[in-house]
Amino acid sequence: PTGRAPDEHGLARQLSAAHQATMALGGAIGTGLFLASGLSVNVAGPAILLSYVVVAIVALLLTRALTDMAVAYPTAGAFGVWAGVWVSPFAGYAVRVSYWLMQVIATGGQLVAASIYMAYWFPAVPGAAWVLAFAVGLLYANSRAVGRLGAIEYWLVMIKVVAVLVFIVLALLVLFGATSTPAAGFSRLTAHGGFLPFGLSGVWLGCCFVIYSFIGTEIVAVTSGEAADPARTIPVAMRRMVFGLSAIYVATITLLVSLTPWNTLGVGESPFVRVLAGLGLPGAAGVMNFVVLSAALSSSNANLYLITRTLFSLARAGFVPASLGELSTAGAPVRALLVSGLGLGAAVLVRAWWPDSAYVWFFGVALFGALFVWLMIFVTHIAFCRATGARGRRPPIASYVGAAAIAGILAATWWVPG
Repeated sequence: PTGRAPDEHGLARQLSAAHQATMALGGAIGTGLFLASGLSVNVAGPAILLSYVVVAIVALLLTRALTDMAVAYPTAGAFGVWAGVWVSPFAGYAVRVSYWLMQVIATGGQLVAASIYMAYWFPAVPGAAWVLAFAVGLLYANSRAVGRLGAIEYWLVMIKVVAVLVFIVLALLVLFGATSTPAAGFSRLTAHGGFLPFGLSGVWLGCCFVIYSFIGTEIVAVTSGEAADPARTIPVAMRRMVFGLSAIYVATITLLVSLTPWNTLGVGESPFVRVLAGLGLPGAAGVMNFVVLSAALSSSNANLYLITRTLFSLARAGFVPASLGELSTAGAPVRALLVSGLGLGAAVLVRAWWPDSAYVWFFGVALFGALFVWLMIFVTHIAFCRATGARGRRPPIASYVGAAAIAGILAATWWVPG
């Protein structure tokens, strides 16, 4: 099949390449970088940098596969629809349901992280109250026209991208002694056990955490159903997103582990806030806390967009009640949004009942679902190439390599410390 999926008509085509790229960055640059990096460093040490390089390569292979299929068949159901077309109807159902559940949990995890950040300013307010308040606000924003939603996400992403760039500049000034403090240098990259304190196995285990930072790169494929010019905007958005994301991650993590001992980081607060607080710069920690808060909300916003369109696609395909496939006058699938929003209620309850372990629990469940979906994207692309003759008669080796890498990371999660 080519062109737009006939059962997903009615969605407004209002997303530009800039909107698509920033929504993908919004979904990816969030707690995976600003909070979960404290977990990943603990299993790999400074060598977590190598984990980021490995996963960046896998993400590049994934986005190339997605670009092929999205240009040929732009649809809001994206890889779920494609799995149904080129693998099997059950595969299409399994991918969309798994993705919906995974992103509901991931969105809940982002809101839990946001509540952790709010405790920096308001330690007496229960975290569950912040989760509930942010959930209501995000539901309202996602009920608006998609063009407006894309604009909101654009500015939220700009806040955190600019902040990351400022952090990089500030960190470099400190490391090279351009401030009043002595030059810190990069000696911490080899301190406390060396660059590879856990060997190459630690690097591979680090990939299990790092890949969570790249979840959201697939958003560009989902936005293809509402892209103004899919054939032109999707490849551009994919390239901008994957190269920009990889550069941001490698640079910031290098500086993070250079500024503070890697074995002191965790998830009690953002490692970035902790580093800036340790430098003694007036107000810097508070500003960074605002940035990581906006990052979490930006990721939640992008994820909510994803799960809404996924449920909409399931409804239009006949897998769930047809009423969930209805659109508002603004062209937004509001009923699918409200049902998806019910899943955020779980974040409120988990945050209230298990305040100390809520984020780690959400992180683990969402990660497993994401790995399954990424594996199925590679499998679908192989089937797509066989069926359409794309890139010649043989399926691309890149998708076989990507599938093998994801399978290896899935297997490695068995040895990740609890």
